[in-house]
Amino acid sequence: MARLKVTQKKSEIGGTAGQRNTLRSLGLKRINDSVVKEDRPEIRGMVNTVQHLVVVEEVE
Repeated sequence: MARLKVTQKKSEIGGTAGQRNTLRSLGLKRINDSVVKEDRPEIRGMVNTVQHLVVVEEVE
């Protein structure tokens, strides 16, 4: 199964509470933090919620 590397590139300051909670749920705490997650519909939905704050790339 494919994996996604999600990197936070912008601050959560000024975002909604839902966006801040989504970043925490992904495991991102500060700018330039990266996490590798399984490519699942739940993760894709969370990334879509904060797509303006993160950069996503596929890794093997």
